[in-house]
Amino acid sequence: MIIDPKDHFFGDIHKIMVGSIVPRPIAFISSISKDGVPNLAPFSYFNGVCSNPPTIMFAPGRRGYDGISKDTLNNIRATEQFVVNIVSEDIADQMVACSTDYEPEVDEFKISSLKAVPSQKVSPPRVGESKVSFECKLNQIVKIGGDGPGSGFVVIGTIVLFHINDEVYSDGRILLDELRPLGRLAGNWYTRITDTLKIVRQVKPDSSTPLASDREKD
Repeated sequence: MIIDPKDHFFGDIHKIMVGSIVPRPIAFISSISKDGVPNLAPFSYFNGVCSNPPTIMFAPGRRGYDGISKDTLNNIRATEQFVVNIVSEDIADQMVACSTDYEPEVDEFKISSLKAVPSQKVSPPRVGESKVSFECKLNQIVKIGGDGPGSGFVVIGTIVLFHINDEVYSDGRILLDELRPLGRLAGNWYTRITDTLKIVRQVKPDSSTPLASDREKD
């Protein structure tokens, strides 16, 4: 089958993308409006960019039914700050409760009963129950597409402070068995990190020096 996106409704293309770009990590983004109202929302178009400086990106699309930009994006535009909270299994239900398009004056921390903990270098609070959180300052916002439904933005942020629970950290590494992060699939489906495999890349043919991955840097 060959599909040309120009010949299809964007909603159908969205289904193909979220059904095949899997599993996706979840950025549970806390932000705050210029009037001081906290906001909490999950985004699964999310990943790292680089480590020097430590940089992440996530992509808040426009609302699919009216093209309005989301509160998270509006808040980051206004304050240039946000927090990425990693979602573990034990806060899955609370995360989903924050995925509804509430009005801007609604505080999702109250909706979900999650604890808003003051950050140290940015204004938005972090999620107290999250085992890993990144305090971030805005690097840039890249607009993708037009102003209607289906288009969106790429938000790039620099991590200025890490919060890591001692239970998920050992010898400089994150312990996945303790973090128990969720991955996003399509529809109402998610996945756990419970079935993993290790594949070691080989040494370069012309060198006895292991590749960076062989030294388990990543």
